[in-house]
Amino acid sequence: MPGRDRISELPECLITKILSYLPTKHSVKTSVLSTRWKNLWLTVPSLDLNRADFRYREEGHVVILRFLDRLLDFNPDSRLLKVKMKCYWAEIKGLKDRISTVIQRGPQHLDVESSVEYLYPGTYTYYPYVEFMPLNLYTSKTLVSLKLTWSGVEDPGFVCMPCLKSMTLVKVHFREDVTLEKLVSGCPVLEELTLVRDIDSSFVGEVDGFMRVRSGSLKRFCVPLWYGENFSVYVKCISPSVKCRLEIDAPVLEHMSLGEDQFDIVVVQKKLTSLFMLDLDISFALDSGELFLYGISSVGHMIISEKTVKALELYSRVGLIPKFNNLSRLEAVFPGNLLQFLPVFLECCPNLKHLILEVVHLREMEDAFELTSVPQCFLSTLECVELKRIHDWEEEEMKVATYFLENAAVLKKLTLTLTAYPRYVSDEEIFEEVNKVKKRSPTCQILRDWELC
Repeated sequence: MPGRDRISELPECLITKILSYLPTKHSVKTSVLSTRWKNLWLTVPSLDLNRADFRYREEGHVVILRFLDRLLDFNPDSRLLKVKMKCYWAEIKGLKDRISTVIQRGPQHLDVESSVEYLYPGTYTYYPYVEFMPLNLYTSKTLVSLKLTWSGVEDPGFVCMPCLKSMTLVKVHFREDVTLEKLVSGCPVLEELTLVRDIDSSFVGEVDGFMRVRSGSLKRFCVPLWYGENFSVYVKCISPSVKCRLEIDAPVLEHMSLGEDQFDIVVVQKKLTSLFMLDLDISFALDSGELFLYGISSVGHMIISEKTVKALELYSRVGLIPKFNNLSRLEAVFPGNLLQFLPVFLECCPNLKHLILEVVHLREMEDAFELTSVPQCFLSTLECVELKRIHDWEEEEMKVATYFLENAAVLKKLTLTLTAYPRYVSDEEIFEEVNKVKKRSPTCQILRDWELC
């Protein structure tokens, strides 16, 4: 029927379920719809509170606390299953106590972004500030996922979070160096850990010299490139002013991603025999290279950046790179001036099947290069090669393509991925030239692909 309010006819449990998918500021607005809707937002099993939604005033934190108190006092026996609180750049005195009350309600998901500054009374001067989490957080029996941003973690003493499977710690301030190890070790079913070190905090230098990730259940570990809220934004972070060592002891780890140089030394305590996927965009210290490389040598799929290739090449001058016997897929960005290192590294991958290679800075090379040695994988396993993001096509690019075609005995596909940049040589001319190369593998197909830029 036209004009009929079908939503209001739904049972309250279903309405509150719908409202739980909205930010709290939107669910509060429904209170003006009718008498029935007046208090429905107070029964929603989730809280998504953003300080920016409250008008700024000198005592603005009081309004936020009153709002929280009304919500928490309305039905003391109700559970808040999902809680997200964002404080932005202002201290909210008393927030720690409210978070403690929220934790007592048995949430499954908790996401807190704390303040990093406070305004000194009567001035316009901001000072560094850390909001430490309440101690009952570390003994929560219900939390499944936890995310803390710019928060403080004191030495929790005893940690027991038996249901926690996912933890994200972004620029968290630890009171002691051993706090991270205690926190992770106290989560017996933890499967995912994301860690962003606080390298530009005013508190850096008090501790922050050593971090250990020790877990018998951890399957995914990520140290992402980070800026603001978006982990995937690739920017150059501030170089750490304090040296920090990261030790990883996670025997069942399957996926690991290390981005940016947030740590001066990364050590893998035991060989990660379950490691399937590894994404590296780091440099590593030469004196710890042996332990790190041996620890990751069982990986099946590896992605390495230009920065990591440079570190590997440097290490190869002073140490022996271990064999990556399980590696079947490799994605690598090689600087043009290190192409001589390509056969050396591929020799360490005797069972490689799929290679995705991007070569950068070829135009900046001063000396000619030759690729002559033939790695073992060329003779027995290498089936697919993709030369990625080809901007130009000159002698150097042709040399790389020829190297694979003339030497890979079981190659099935060579794919040239061309960018949309204008080139002096047409696509047709490129493939005509490549097809003239005498292929060692008679069944090899030369394919083309395009990448929009």
